[in-house]
Amino acid sequence: MRVSKVITKTGDKGQTGLGDGQRVSKSHVRIQTLGSVDHLNSMVGWAASVATLQTKSDLESIQQDLFNVGGELSIPESELSLLTEERIVWLETETAELNEELPPLKEFILPGGNELSARIHIARTECRNVERDLVALGESEKLNETHLVYLNRLSDYFFVLARKVQSAERNPEIQWDYKK
Repeated sequence: MRVSKVITKTGDKGQTGLGDGQRVSKSHVRIQTLGSVDHLNSMVGWAASVATLQTKSDLESIQQDLFNVGGELSIPESELSLLTEERIVWLETETAELNEELPPLKEFILPGGNELSARIHIARTECRNVERDLVALGESEKLNETHLVYLNRLSDYFFVLARKVQSAERNPEIQWDYKK
């Protein structure tokens, strides 16, 4: 699909079009979910903008996955399979490899750290928002369960990646002090 005209005026009354031609309210749960995916994709791009080459490449690959999720979500009842199981396996493998290099957690850690780590934590929390929106959509419409699995793994990946980025710069993680 090519976007050649940005201003269409077709959404001026609160309706928008889906990939199958349906018009729905901009407050529809599917549109909310698509917006959340788009927001997450922007957050990932924001993190990628300050990442090293390899991390940037990995994050851009995730952005492609998120466009695939959005593409599938934009066409209700579609049998599209743009997001493959291989991408879930990739996330699981990458997360495991990154985690092997990190010390075990003794307590919850405060999100933040250096610039890239903080941005990845923000992407992680937005990923959980997308997951919740997707669950809400699935309560009323058919879902591709691969999307839920992918997003669940993606938030884990972001958590471990944020820790790895922080560790690579030899910055200590700040643990939750529940006594304060």
